[in-house]
Amino acid sequence: MTLWQQVLTIAAVVLGTMTTRFLPFLLFPEGKQPPPFVRYLGTVLPAAVMGLLVIFCLKDAVFTAWHGLPEILAILAVVLLHRWKKNIFLSIAGGTILYMVLVQQVF
Repeated sequence: MTLWQQVLTIAAVVLGTMTTRFLPFLLFPEGKQPPPFVRYLGTVLPAAVMGLLVIFCLKDAVFTAWHGLPEILAILAVVLLHRWKKNIFLSIAGGTILYMVLVQQVF
């Protein structure tokens, strides 16, 4: 790769990053109400993304005999921790730690 190709690649990456960072502020300036569709997406997408992540995490899990039990217990721990403390970081960290302990030490 030549020096010019490297420079152009870096410039394209910087331009793409800056565009995606600044575009929302240009489209939705402060003090102006976003369109109803955007507000609707803001309320619906977090749950949809969490559901997608659960499906993605479980897509390769094998649910035979004891397989799949660590995944189910970790998901249950995440749900219970989040209902109890309402802290996303604690929920995700607790579920991850429990899953790692179950996979490496128990199963």
